[in-house]
Amino acid sequence: MSELLNQIKSRRSIRRFKPDGIPEEILEQIIEAGTYAASGMGKQSAIIIAVTGREMRDKIAEANRQIGGWEQGFDPFYGAPVILIVLARKDLPNHVYDGSLVMGNLMLAAHALGIGSCWIHRAKQEFESEEGKALLKELGIKEEYEGIGHCALGYIDGEYPKAAKRKENWVYYIR
Repeated sequence: MSELLNQIKSRRSIRRFKPDGIPEEILEQIIEAGTYAASGMGKQSAIIIAVTGREMRDKIAEANRQIGGWEQGFDPFYGAPVILIVLARKDLPNHVYDGSLVMGNLMLAAHALGIGSCWIHRAKQEFESEEGKALLKELGIKEEYEGIGHCALGYIDGEYPKAAKRKENWVYYIR
């Protein structure tokens, strides 16, 4: 089987990360993979916000925690030191799909480079808030964007999860 198919089959969501940062050259490769995701009509509606600073990472984690309704002290990013936030332009009809493909590319590239990842939701609610809109404005982002997801990244703390057995009746053929 090809190396790509092996990577696809072996990638799992990680929910325990070491605090160690990710080297810039590895992070840039992961981000670049996201920029090559397929997009509806080639419009490339998605953008990526790379959060590597601890203070901003923790601020976003706290907003995410509050939206999710978890108790004080819970980290919805599971200790990941890097968060890549994917957003997509609301005015394009395929924006959610475009952003989802970016997320998939980010997670697969991370896995191929020895970095754990996990898709964390609630980016939509975060960037509909006044704080989220203010952050986009501060970054010079003018168009209307919808948060698609957070790609939590970091080195895995512990054992790598095994794949669950695949369900039956996954595929139906019409021949």
